[in-house]
Amino acid sequence: MISKKLIIGVVAVAVVGAGIAIYSSGGKKIVNELKTSKVERKSISTIVTATGTVEPIKLVEVGTQVSGIIAKIFVDYNSVVKKGQLIAEMDKVNLEAKLEQSEALLAQTAAKYNYEKKNYERQKALFEKGLISDQEFDDVTYEYESAKASHMQQQASMVQVRQDLGYATITSPVDGVVISRDVEEGQTVASGYSTPTLFTIAQSLVEMRLIADVDEADIGGVEDGQRVEFSVDAYPGEVFNGNVTQVRLEATTESSVVTYEVVISAYNPDLKLKPGLTANVSIFTMERTDVPVISAKALKYLPDEEALTAMGITIDQSLTEAPQGKKLVWVREGNTLKGVAVTVGASSGSDIEILDGLTDGDLVVTEMEQMTVAEAKEQSSEQSPFMPTPPGQKKK
Repeated sequence: MISKKLIIGVVAVAVVGAGIAIYSSGGKKIVNELKTSKVERKSISTIVTATGTVEPIKLVEVGTQVSGIIAKIFVDYNSVVKKGQLIAEMDKVNLEAKLEQSEALLAQTAAKYNYEKKNYERQKALFEKGLISDQEFDDVTYEYESAKASHMQQQASMVQVRQDLGYATITSPVDGVVISRDVEEGQTVASGYSTPTLFTIAQSLVEMRLIADVDEADIGGVEDGQRVEFSVDAYPGEVFNGNVTQVRLEATTESSVVTYEVVISAYNPDLKLKPGLTANVSIFTMERTDVPVISAKALKYLPDEEALTAMGITIDQSLTEAPQGKKLVWVREGNTLKGVAVTVGASSGSDIEILDGLTDGDLVVTEMEQMTVAEAKEQSSEQSPFMPTPPGQKKK
């Protein structure tokens, strides 16, 4: 069995080896411990969070430019339609009656025009021979020009009537999916200053987009092409991916909060994403993969020479101030602290990318931590291989 004296001696050696100084404060034994972290390679990133709404990239509202009764509807919600496919038809009785009436008027004006034209040509020949007066020729010319204008006006009216009849047959302008149907068979629609919407068709639900509202404090870091991850409440635990495609310049102010709309593309092959879903968005404004990093605390650490001396640690005074454009960190080599100038890169907040000055595995000092002797002994006992273990447990 290991003696208590041996255990106490090992703990004491472990405490000194860890770089710990003991002193009294307020009746309690306090120790200083130098905390370090290794330079290691990892991936770091920064994100901007926002809330957005899922919607199709292109929505087409289908309406009608004529008033009348909806006679037949051929599609419903979620119907897949092709461009030019018949989706609804209005009652054509009144429109067809107008067409017949216009055709009759066109025939009448055509007959009148042809008669006046022939009469004009005859009277013109007589006028040129001096057989009729100027007044008589002027009257004939007036009748001819009036008949010609009436006939042209009726031709234009016929174009409009035929077009209105064509509007009564409603077809899909694009390939897509019907996501909204705002009319029923037998319903009367009135076309006035605005065209009433009958259907809303999403051109494709495979390619979707998100409109995210990003706070003005975060918008400066958002750019086109950045990677996006988002989730929706409809599928808990599932993460969807996208990319920033547009940062809109127009600001929106609500309750004194200024936000900007960011458009995010999202591939939706399984059609899980439905129009109108609310998404929790994470925009990766910075990403670095497999780069050497250190804790951000290391940039703030300043050596306390008196405390370090009490711990048996010396300071290498060869570099105590970083050159311009660099940062100074302290590397522990045995019982010596050495200042090293480094160039820093991207930061994730807790980790800093190191561009030069350090190598993988270097021990960089992050802070001086104070704790009681009891806490130090507890940590040392957890780390010491000589401490006895409870029955039934093996030493690691």
